[in-house]
Amino acid sequence: MKPKFRIIEGCVAVMLLTAPIAMPLAAHAQGATAAETCLAVAKNFPLGAKLPRTASVLRSNQPLTIVAIGSSSTVGLWMTDQAKTYPEVMKSELLRLIPNARITIVNSGRSGDTIPGNMARFETDVFAHKPDLVVWQMGGNDFTWLESGESLQSKIVTGIRAIKAQGADVVLMDQQFTPMILATQYAKMQGAIAAAAQQEDVAYFRRFDVMHKAVDSGVPFLALSSLDGLHMSEDGYNCVGRGLARGIVAAVR
Repeated sequence: MKPKFRIIEGCVAVMLLTAPIAMPLAAHAQGATAAETCLAVAKNFPLGAKLPRTASVLRSNQPLTIVAIGSSSTVGLWMTDQAKTYPEVMKSELLRLIPNARITIVNSGRSGDTIPGNMARFETDVFAHKPDLVVWQMGGNDFTWLESGESLQSKIVTGIRAIKAQGADVVLMDQQFTPMILATQYAKMQGAIAAAAQQEDVAYFRRFDVMHKAVDSGVPFLALSSLDGLHMSEDGYNCVGRGLARGIVAAVR
């Protein structure tokens, strides 16, 4: 049964009237987690653009610095163990795939932050760390009812160019496929992110599509999202972190 929604004074409340998170898939019965099933379904994680600086740093065996900037998805809301946040999962998977790499991850997430809020923090929370690669997760907190897709795209392009001016590679990450996001004007934001990535020829991790594909293939809708219906679950963070790492490795090879 699909999750149900109701509107209360302009806000969306998720009513968990069923328990889909407990519904087992055949794969789960055989011991696979929702994250593993998500990864198996998505299979490939093409980022759509090369990461030249990241590739150069790895080829020369120099330390690689990655800064993850974004909102609560980057913070890893509801995860009490930092190792289970997507940036740390990404680091672990990168080190598994490239064992000789030396990688520093800086988590510059801030719960409730917006695209303009992220950009206002670039100098102190991103550029100060001299990153080789910046993963910019965005879109979940931006209220866009009175804003055009072109305006959103312009803001994102401005942010991308600021990062590029520092010599760093960029990976954009879009919204999560969760009930609360689906009750927003998510398509406008998704379109703006995709258009900005194409315009500036930067890498783009399609988190929304990865999670959507997993759900369409039978992963219970709430297995990858937390009980608040907005943020990701532990399996969601795991799938995203590992998938992003695999996309990065494919892009540098």
